[in-house]
Amino acid sequence: MKRIFTKIVDVKPNEIHALLLAFIFNFVVLGGYYYTGTLIGMLIANALYAAIVTRMSRRRFIPIAYRFAIANLFVFFLLMRWMPAAQGRTILAPIFFIWVSVFNLFATTMFWSFMADVFTPAQAKRLFGFIAVGGSIGGIVGGLVTSSLAGKLSTGLFLLITAVMLEIAAQCVRRFPAHFMAVGEAASFPGTTSSSPTAQKPTDEQPIGGKFWEGATHIARSPYLLGLAVFLMIYTLTNTWAYFQQSDLTQHQLQDRAARTSFLANIDIAVNTITVLIQVFLTGRLMKWFGVGITLVLMPLLSAVGFAAIGFAPVLTVLATFQILRRAAGFALLRPAREVLFTVLRREDKYKAKSLIDTFGYRFGDQIGAWSYPLMRWFGLGLVGISWVAVPLGAIWCTLGIWLGRKQRALAEAEVQGERSSVIRGTAAPEAA
Repeated sequence: MKRIFTKIVDVKPNEIHALLLAFIFNFVVLGGYYYTGTLIGMLIANALYAAIVTRMSRRRFIPIAYRFAIANLFVFFLLMRWMPAAQGRTILAPIFFIWVSVFNLFATTMFWSFMADVFTPAQAKRLFGFIAVGGSIGGIVGGLVTSSLAGKLSTGLFLLITAVMLEIAAQCVRRFPAHFMAVGEAASFPGTTSSSPTAQKPTDEQPIGGKFWEGATHIARSPYLLGLAVFLMIYTLTNTWAYFQQSDLTQHQLQDRAARTSFLANIDIAVNTITVLIQVFLTGRLMKWFGVGITLVLMPLLSAVGFAAIGFAPVLTVLATFQILRRAAGFALLRPAREVLFTVLRREDKYKAKSLIDTFGYRFGDQIGAWSYPLMRWFGLGLVGISWVAVPLGAIWCTLGIWLGRKQRALAEAEVQGERSSVIRGTAAPEAA
């Protein structure tokens, strides 16, 4: 069995334990909730999260964060049982919506921050694709369980199931192999010496340190971090445009509601199937063979071509093909490749700056898309016009992806802290402590 597994995934024997724990971790994180979000909540939560990160080690604050969420779920469970139905709908439902929207993105960013911290850049290129499969299958199983048991179990019981899954996530962090990064593949990280970035990483028991606002200040001062933020915002902005285009076109060309539901369900099935196949068999190999930069720009390139295709032929067949390929590429290629970009950062930035980018940056890009789409419609741009606006944006996105890939490679190859600082900050000055 182990031999077959190592043939499918480019994993070394001493990495299997960590890889399977990461797989389970991602499965339970994405299997336990449904995605929503709010912008204001992200700002408040980021400040609280950064304050906790500053004072605790990663092996402490990540399980504590998940168990805090579990405690919240138990409170919601009790309130749902005791509060009158009418009162629950008017008071509890909005509060629960905001809570889910905030914790949802934080659960995912905490997971990937931890992955970026324990795996080297070389390991991440090989293994992040398979780790992402855990999240894909977790999302599929979570949706299937919810749809099949929706009429049989109460909402409160679903919360308890989610609480169990979050406790499994906390245990994955607690049981992760100690000093895995140093033991697993230190030799594969160029420049691993007594003075290298890898050797100087703080231990699991040391607090992350710094100030809680340094995630924002580091992003503002670092071209690399700022590029990561802009890259993600373009992704979410174009996601929103593509979603609105899908809604407009299906409403116009599929009058029957059942036909629309079937059409969208078939797209989801195709996306999930292609995503898992690419993640298992292709993602790691693409990053190993061609590098992070090439893998990273496949999604922007596909988006530019897809929007151009809709501009030429705004029909359902073109839309469906574009949506299937774009969404599958986003889950299977863009997400793992983008996470590799964070492996070269200092530990403080992996948790503080990354959380701000992945939560507030993600939601901000989505909000810009939601504001700009109706504005473009108001100026008279239709489906075709908006598609052609997206094409040059896709070209800019490609260029940024290539630049980020090159910077990541330079950081991974830097042999001393001073070189690493000059690359990430764009100057020769030492990186701020």
